[in-house]
Amino acid sequence: MNKATRKTVIAGNWKMNMTPSAAAKLISELAPKVAGKNECDIVLCVPFVDIDAAIKAAEGTNIKIGAQNVHFKESGAYTGEISAAMLCEVGVEYVIIGHSERRQYFGETDETVNLRTKAALAAGLKVILCLGELLEARQSGITEEIVSMQTKLDLAGLTKEDLKNVIIAYEPVWAIGTGLTATPEQADEACGVIRNVVENLYDKETAEALTIQYGGSMNDANAKELLAKVNVDGGLIGGASLKSDAFAAIVDAAQ
Repeated sequence: MNKATRKTVIAGNWKMNMTPSAAAKLISELAPKVAGKNECDIVLCVPFVDIDAAIKAAEGTNIKIGAQNVHFKESGAYTGEISAAMLCEVGVEYVIIGHSERRQYFGETDETVNLRTKAALAAGLKVILCLGELLEARQSGITEEIVSMQTKLDLAGLTKEDLKNVIIAYEPVWAIGTGLTATPEQADEACGVIRNVVENLYDKETAEALTIQYGGSMNDANAKELLAKVNVDGGLIGGASLKSDAFAAIVDAAQ
């Protein structure tokens, strides 16, 4: 982490877990464990049906609430989708876009990720933009090429001002839900690639101010070592975010 130039962000991605009552209970357990720990932003990205309960449970705490996806249209015949305006009105501050599971199972592409990102930013949301390579790409030695291409496509048309409300989460697809984790060196290298691309697209100041998270099975056991790397500015946490003790320990590691 480089706290001198950028904000550390620890975000939980609950995925398809937790009913509204369970969400409220977990947040009530977590809140006192992270109270006063303000050297990083703490975000929980919850299922749509949990948003209201989560926002009420987090009121008066240092926990911010986010959503896990958003559509790129303002309204229309898009059954099952949620617009940025809808999220804003219920009080959401952050939204995850382009998670590998959305890309793998639900047809997300770099084009739709870019459109969703623009729509979210236009509505005033902060975006956690996910990208990362498949196992085949890692094994073939083309991680840098894949990550660079995704960064360029996903940020296409965004301004330097837009990037002030964007966090990029590097999440190697081979480390999502598998228990595998990139080594701290691998995570730092990939996050460094993203930062270099941003510098080339914009400028050094913009790149140095950009928060880049690691999002591949970070947990309470490996967080401290991963977060010690200069290009890793936080984590997008999956399974460990469903346990208050584990998530609080990751927040502690970011302090």
